[in-house]
Amino acid sequence: MKARPSKDAYYLEIAREVSRRGTCLRRKYGAVIVKDDQIVSTGYAGAPRGVANCVDLGRCLRQELNIPSGQRYELCRSVHAEMNAVIHASRSQTLGATLYLSGVEMDDGLPTENPEPCLLCRRVIINAGIDKVVVHPRDAEITALDPQDWIDEENQAARMGLVAPVALEGEYGLSGRKQGENS
Repeated sequence: MKARPSKDAYYLEIAREVSRRGTCLRRKYGAVIVKDDQIVSTGYAGAPRGVANCVDLGRCLRQELNIPSGQRYELCRSVHAEMNAVIHASRSQTLGATLYLSGVEMDDGLPTENPEPCLLCRRVIINAGIDKVVVHPRDAEITALDPQDWIDEENQAARMGLVAPVALEGEYGLSGRKQGENS
């Protein structure tokens, strides 16, 4: 008899299923917010309501401009899965909740190598009062992330005069520049 999946594996599988609605040509992300063992909201990466999406257009501007993953999200047509899940929930539903995030690469159908939320999504998650984010990287075990760590990283970066946490500088092409410095 097959073993029953853990709750983390169960909710991550639901997040993966939610991701199938995504409209990104590069990767599909799905998010599920759970509080007191009840699903309170879901979200997937897709264009805002009423806005043409990349799947329907058959093109991705970021891909056409060869923008690396994790950079220049302001040029992306999509609202991220985490943001959509938070938008569809009330603060009382997200306060103390867990967000499960699943990402799938479109080119090979495999889980994303690093499905952690981007800097903007981290900030939305922090403001929503979510206590934990659970992800399952491609070649690793299911991992729980603590948003308090992101708060600490943001504060450390601010004390150092950096525009983003040190761990995210390369991902965002910031090259360690301090606020107010030009390239």
